[in-house]
Amino acid sequence: MSHFLFEIGFEEMPARFLPGLSSELSTLVADQFAKANIESGDLRVFATPRRLGVSVKDVAEATRREEIVVTGPPERAAFDVDGRPTKAAAGFAKGQGAELGDAFIIDTDKGRYLAVRKAVGGQQVLDLLPEICLDCVRRLSFPKKMRWGSRDFSFGRPIQWLLALFGDKIIPFEIADVASGRTTRGHRVMSRGPLSVETADAYFQTIREKGHIMISATERKELIISQAKELAAEVGGTPIIDPGLLAEVIGLTEHPVVVLARFDEKFLEAPREALITSMQNHQKSFGVEDAQGRLLPYFLTTLGLTPKDMGLVRKGWERVLTARLEDARFFWETDLAGDLDAWLAKLENVVFLAGIGSMGDKSRRLEKLCGLLAEKVKPELFLSMSQAGRLAKVDLVSEMVGEFAELQGVMGGIYARRKGQDEIVARAIGEQYLPAGPDSPVPSTLGGAFLAVADKVDTLAGCFGLDMIPTGAADPYALRRQALGICRIMIEHELRFSLTELVQNAYDAYTGVTWKLDRVHALAKLLDFFGQRLKAYFLGLGHDTRVVEAALGAGFDDVRALKLRVDALGAFAKSEGFEQAVLTFKRAANIIRKQGAEAGHPLSGEIKAELLADEAEKKLAGKFEEAFPRLDALLAADAYDDALALLGELRPFVDGFFDNVMVICDDPKQRLNRLNLLQALVSRLGRMADFAALQV
Repeated sequence: MSHFLFEIGFEEMPARFLPGLSSELSTLVADQFAKANIESGDLRVFATPRRLGVSVKDVAEATRREEIVVTGPPERAAFDVDGRPTKAAAGFAKGQGAELGDAFIIDTDKGRYLAVRKAVGGQQVLDLLPEICLDCVRRLSFPKKMRWGSRDFSFGRPIQWLLALFGDKIIPFEIADVASGRTTRGHRVMSRGPLSVETADAYFQTIREKGHIMISATERKELIISQAKELAAEVGGTPIIDPGLLAEVIGLTEHPVVVLARFDEKFLEAPREALITSMQNHQKSFGVEDAQGRLLPYFLTTLGLTPKDMGLVRKGWERVLTARLEDARFFWETDLAGDLDAWLAKLENVVFLAGIGSMGDKSRRLEKLCGLLAEKVKPELFLSMSQAGRLAKVDLVSEMVGEFAELQGVMGGIYARRKGQDEIVARAIGEQYLPAGPDSPVPSTLGGAFLAVADKVDTLAGCFGLDMIPTGAADPYALRRQALGICRIMIEHELRFSLTELVQNAYDAYTGVTWKLDRVHALAKLLDFFGQRLKAYFLGLGHDTRVVEAALGAGFDDVRALKLRVDALGAFAKSEGFEQAVLTFKRAANIIRKQGAEAGHPLSGEIKAELLADEAEKKLAGKFEEAFPRLDALLAADAYDDALALLGELRPFVDGFFDNVMVICDDPKQRLNRLNLLQALVSRLGRMADFAALQV
């Protein structure tokens, strides 16, 4: 057994590339080893800003040997009429490195064939590793690649060195004019190198002790957090660690050293959000807060080395951040002197989307939409929500948002509160852009939910009307995220308004716009788009595809009801007797779908007792009369679990009907009555699921 160690050294790689590269390299090496039948132990990948590598312990010296049966020509082609081997048989044996006398006949599903037993494997792993390394380098993917010099080869950043060892032996190969070897590089400042690595086992000790590199991203993360907590505790606080910023900082340093620095308390007059954003976005630093959540005049930044003069370095960081905070304070004071009406006037000159007006136009549409949503769900919020819609975009012309675009909405809520608006308005404005992604929370307040829905559906309606519909991976206006956001808000806030009516109201709010798609087609495409997003959402939660498609088939105009149906169907699908129940009710749905149009009369579900002739259909009609009031009440109450359970009572009667009654009989009146009998059931089934879509 030996140790495989492969490291690609490069110029500083963007931090956001590293997690994906680590995962991809792990998969590539594991797949290559499996394909080549190389037995091995633990596989570990590592990444820093200047290197990407993999270590595999307990690698076999040779590939696994095994005997396989190789089939050749059919028996009729391998032997002539006298039973003598043909040239085809001899050629096959020779091609497999076997003697013709060792060949034998094997019976297969396709007939009798000549075959030989062949030993495979046993290749020296060291001979295979050069191509494995080359293949991994070539197949690594990047959001953006670059070429350097006159080479045709492209990579995320120029390759500087390649370390490739199998035990104490170099794995020889070359790519981009860089030859593999046994040298690596240490810290760019503290131990530049090159550093010689005698064996793969010695790599990790060498890189840590001589190179001053912390190779593990997990170790760097734990060190940064522990140092940050320890330093913050010295001033009576705790670090404000944003997960996204932490991930970025981990990918920016090979030798993390956290330092605590201070800023003037006067800056605490500015909003916490502005100060934190300035620290995180411009200086990649963490804030510090006390036990009550109040921001303290300190920040934590992560260096990439151990400095000779920590005090000098600290002063440098403080000086740079102070300049940033001075800007934030100036913008805050300037904005406080502003006037909301003046900002509303400025929105008339801010373009929303070419062809559908300004942000001023959008604010008037949001005023109308928010009012409509409030009227439908909670009328007492009508005035507050109308005001929130009107003021939703005013912070776009503020000085603070002009500098920190990521604070739009957040600053709007803060300014609304400071300028006398009620708390419902302020919080709604502050939450209007939520959720910002699949893992982002939805607005916490009902007002925020209304404004977020109105803002998103207004954008969706406008883009679809202009035929700016996402295709493939192209979605420049994040319409998929916005549609999913509306669905999540409706589900999590249990909002029970019509999705179709919502979209229609959004189009009604637009005036004087020339659309590229007529309203009917745009509405249909947008509703289909919502259906696709809902399917992706529920599949992402782990629901079975057939369950989701069946629930969607019953309609999704009421998104909250859809969620309840998906949950109920998911539980129903795991119950005993599910498959037989589906087959029974699916049969009824299929008959109605196929025969309903040919019935000669619209199917109303109205059953005429005098036309019931067979005992089985009389029993079924009687059971319907007894059970349907209960089923209708359960469906009206969205009690889909109980409604699906009630189908268990109905199924024996439906099975008896199918076993004993000819639905498509010669008598047209009786045939229509029997179809209406099934229609009465199918119409209720259709409110729960499209049983025809369920595959069992």
